[in-house]
Amino acid sequence: MKFTEEHEWLRVEDDLVVVGITEHASEQLGDVVFVELPDTGTEVTKDEEVCVIESVKAASDILSPIDGEIVEVNEALVDEPGKVNDDPIGDAWFFKIKPADLSQMDDYMDEAAYKKFIG
Repeated sequence: MKFTEEHEWLRVEDDLVVVGITEHASEQLGDVVFVELPDTGTEVTKDEEVCVIESVKAASDILSPIDGEIVEVNEALVDEPGKVNDDPIGDAWFFKIKPADLSQMDDYMDEAAYKKFIG
């Protein structure tokens, strides 16, 4: 698993990359009340806004960590956005992306570096 400075996690599954937000981000946001997901089939580029997440405290954008195509979204989050607070690293993933270039993942932190980053 890799981590971004924007508090996203990335997990490679087969030829896809699963993207969600970290437990730290979930705690900072507070109770999540709304999630807007991208459409499947959407071509995205690294650092492009892909999702919107709103909590009782703030609204945040989820950026694409890599170039690729959105091939699956977690529709359960639309009906139950609170899952982001309950299980941010597990069931509350946001989208799966078919990467154009998997080597873009090399720039991100491993878990130890992320833990140091959030201090």
